[in-house]
Amino acid sequence: NSFNGLLYPTIYDKKSSFLTLGNNAFNYKEPFKLYNNILYKGVSSINSGNFSFSFVVPKDIAYNYGFGKISLYGNNENTDATGNASNILVGGTSSNIVADSKGPEIELFVDDFSFVSGGLSDNTPLLLARISDENGINTSGSGIGRDLLITIDKGAVNEKSYVVNSFYKANLNSYTTGEIKYQLENLGDGKHTYTLKAWDVYNNSSEVTVDFIVSNGENFEIKNVLNYPNPFSTNTLFLFDHNRAGQNLSIVITVYTISGKVIKSIDQFIPSANGHVAEISWNGRDDYDDKPSKGVYIYKLSVKTDDGQVAEKIEKLVILN
Repeated sequence: NSFNGLLYPTIYDKKSSFLTLGNNAFNYKEPFKLYNNILYKGVSSINSGNFSFSFVVPKDIAYNYGFGKISLYGNNENTDATGNASNILVGGTSSNIVADSKGPEIELFVDDFSFVSGGLSDNTPLLLARISDENGINTSGSGIGRDLLITIDKGAVNEKSYVVNSFYKANLNSYTTGEIKYQLENLGDGKHTYTLKAWDVYNNSSEVTVDFIVSNGENFEIKNVLNYPNPFSTNTLFLFDHNRAGQNLSIVITVYTISGKVIKSIDQFIPSANGHVAEISWNGRDDYDDKPSKGVYIYKLSVKTDDGQVAEKIEKLVILN
């Protein structure tokens, strides 16, 4: 009764039949059975030893009746807990299925959840996704062609695809929302596309694509430098992308008049910076807290990494009265 922590349930369809490989002349292909198709995998709260979770059974089950399995793992700061039950009847179909013809909602990111399409990454981008559907995401792997599928550079000669069912993680106490995190390695420099196709448990699909640019991991680069709003009167936000997500950055923004006179310097240190930086603001006043004259100004963004690499970019902004 004193146990408080997290529960990780995995619900399996009935056992599937397989054969060993029989991969030399003296071996027979031996039959065996295995719990292979996952109906639901999630995470729920355990409060005072009690827990509950719910989910919608996917359309992609084996419709014959038989026994599936519930496998449970729980933990808190001090204790692990396990349990299972193999007498859960799975099969058939409900007589009161709710109509659903809409595919999942998908948001795609690279390296961190601040990413915007067209941003920078290095040669080992972390592909991220947030997925939601009112009835849940299909990760069973039992329906042909209905896997969670990541495709890099779809339609190009170097297209590569990855089945990521096992990388989907449901959000806490929810069967309708979850995330995917999938690490790539040795991706070539240049522009790429990241496409994710997802299915819900009613076999409706959605597909979303974003662009990103891989820049050689040895060279620090910044891209998409801008301030917003621009023009502005009382406040603006400086934004940029870079290919050192997760590293500490030292940032200096210097604002000049057209004739080259410095009116404002902004220094900011950002630990473990997101790949898309959007937290540097300016109230439009100079170093003496005076309001500059309206007009066009120049600003230089200088960004330095922990290992001493520096990238700079010069842009314009407009101040209104």
